Amino acid sequence: MDLVPALEEPLRQPLKSVLGPATAKVMAEHLGLLTVGDLLHHYPRRYEERGQLTHLADLPMDEHVTVVAQVADARLHTFASAKAPRGKGQRLEVTITDGSGRLQLVFFGAGVHKPHKELLPGTRAMFAGKVSVFNRRLQLAHPAYELLRGDPEESVETWAGALIPIYPATAKLESWKIGKAIQTVLPTAREAVEPLPESLREGRGLVPLPEALLKIHRPQTKADIEDARSRLKWDEAFVLQVALARRRHADAQLPAVPRRPAPDGLLTAFDARLPFTLTDGQQRVSREIFDDLATSHPMHRLLQGEVGSGKTMVALRAMLAVVDAGGQAALLAPTEVLAQQHHRSIVEMMGELAEGGMLGGAEQATKVVLLTGSMGAAARRHALLDLTTGEAGIVIGTHALIEDKVQFHDLGLVVVDEQHRFGVEQRDALRGKGKQPPHLLVMTATPIPRTVAMTVFGDLETSVLDQLPAGRSPIASHVVPAADKPHFLSRAWERVREEVENGHQAYVVCPRIGDEEDDPKKSAQKKSPEDEAEKRPPLAVLDVADQLTKGPLKGLRVEVLHGRMHPDDKDAVMRRFAAGETHVLVATTVIEVGVNVPNATAMVIMDADRFGVSQLHQLRGRVGRGSAPGLCLLVTEMPEASPARQRLGAVASTLDGFELSRIDLEQRREGDVLGQAQSGARTSLRMLAVIEDEEIIAEAREEATAVVANDPELTHLPALRTALDALLDEEREQYLEKG
Repeated sequence: MDLVPALEEPLRQPLKSVLGPATAKVMAEHLGLLTVGDLLHHYPRRYEERGQLTHLADLPMDEHVTVVAQVADARLHTFASAKAPRGKGQRLEVTITDGSGRLQLVFFGAGVHKPHKELLPGTRAMFAGKVSVFNRRLQLAHPAYELLRGDPEESVETWAGALIPIYPATAKLESWKIGKAIQTVLPTAREAVEPLPESLREGRGLVPLPEALLKIHRPQTKADIEDARSRLKWDEAFVLQVALARRRHADAQLPAVPRRPAPDGLLTAFDARLPFTLTDGQQRVSREIFDDLATSHPMHRLLQGEVGSGKTMVALRAMLAVVDAGGQAALLAPTEVLAQQHHRSIVEMMGELAEGGMLGGAEQATKVVLLTGSMGAAARRHALLDLTTGEAGIVIGTHALIEDKVQFHDLGLVVVDEQHRFGVEQRDALRGKGKQPPHLLVMTATPIPRTVAMTVFGDLETSVLDQLPAGRSPIASHVVPAADKPHFLSRAWERVREEVENGHQAYVVCPRIGDEEDDPKKSAQKKSPEDEAEKRPPLAVLDVADQLTKGPLKGLRVEVLHGRMHPDDKDAVMRRFAAGETHVLVATTVIEVGVNVPNATAMVIMDADRFGVSQLHQLRGRVGRGSAPGLCLLVTEMPEASPARQRLGAVASTLDGFELSRIDLEQRREGDVLGQAQSGARTSLRMLAVIEDEEIIAEAREEATAVVANDPELTHLPALRTALDALLDEEREQYLEKG
């Protein structure tokens, strides 16, 4: 039997558990930690110095926190309640302080006895619990706590200067319990294998991995923490970049048919028809794509650009070039609505060039067919036949294109729209339809900072369209602080009326629909009025539409649109809005992608603080699509100093999606952004911060490319192979395979 390396040992096993079975179970279920290695790579979020306490002033609402503080005051109160009618109820209120702020702890009933004895004024302890608000003050109810008693042998200085690691924790497992579990397995850190080539590690002055693991969990000084972090960041960046470099290397070995457009073919005829000139950006990106299409290995390119920057035009010219060269091109859209819109706009742009084989079609024309799941049987049969015979040069569709029945004559290019909405398996299945791997162009309107692109789409070359075509109008954005300045909200509705009076239309966006069932358990729990104010549910489409038609927008034609409506009803509402019959559309985020109504000039986003930065930017892109200027009003009840207001201020202050995506990323955890490429608890980035560590990622990419060029199979670097296998669990391996 093979010896299981110490770090691969499960935390929980039938005969002997490394930790107690209950602790191991919570770690597996709530933190995704299964092996000794996983636990060693569960790094502290930050460190506390006993002498220097946490900032209670910066506590986040509704989050599970750990604070180190000193008891200032403790009082026991008695009160009457349903359970203790004779005034026998007991409540212990303890005030703790850290010099920056004060926080109240409350304990009830039988739970008061132990803390009443232990939490005496002057005592220092670590407290963990969920931050809530009562009577407009922050509090922790029934927090878990661990007293910080100095070892009698320890001098006051050492005790006060010791660094206490604070780990990402859950309500079921406090930070100090995780710390104790790590203490148990820490000796095995000495057996950790070195993934970095020796020359790289020494050349960059990085400490060995076992030393880094000991220093990150039990630092003696702040310099220890820095050493450990530098080393562990390099591990993450380098191993991930090696995975991507191997992917690029393998792709470069695949054969593909070079596709060069014919000199006086379809593309030339199309360009001659265009009523405008392409922007410099469109011309530059087109050249990059045409160069890739002319090579004998498959193109893998990510095309990103703002909403309305003309990505579809660039993609269409690439598809025409492939048709010119005798191949077929497929455009894959995430929804039927979007597929139909693409089909309509492409046929319009091409005119008689899209009428191949029909009377009146131009000499170089081809056929452009649509293939979606809801098409009638006859139309579908017709479309499939056109694909098999090669009559149709361009096909636009949803995942219906991937079904087994769909056969292509010679698939040369796959264009995927809105990558983040498309599963990797689906992209892969479509790529498998070519006789040889087709070229791949992935489009996204969510701007991705360069480093994220390098970390997640590192196997794709990236092209960026950052200019808006001529004729697009600027969008003015403003924050409307409804709680501080209610008259601003009244003015917002007046602005909507003014836009409608000038012949335009408006959107009102809400976070939820409003026909959800109320949860009886939730409504049964009585909350204080303050609690209600803090946590009212997000505004709903149905309620807001009702209030607007009876109040500030009385007399205007207002309709609603949301995801739970029947597809035919949705379609009818959208058609009426597009035709200008509806003045104001109150909707959820269903309008976020692909809705194009040039006459809509204003958008009011209710509870804007409940949306992410990128989502607000996408939504805002729905207005200002014609020649009249756009207006976007971000309504919020959040106080001025809150992070949510700062986020909205950032959205209002710039229309640059790349700048916003950086802000978004700095405020959120990378895991949300890296999405599927980082799925699986074992593979997500733990130490690397994609924005802060831009330089490390760029340098790691160079080093990784050089290592893979010299030794693609990593024959001479067995430890790196082991680290790669650990990073690329099966799910991740498939993700990269299908790229």
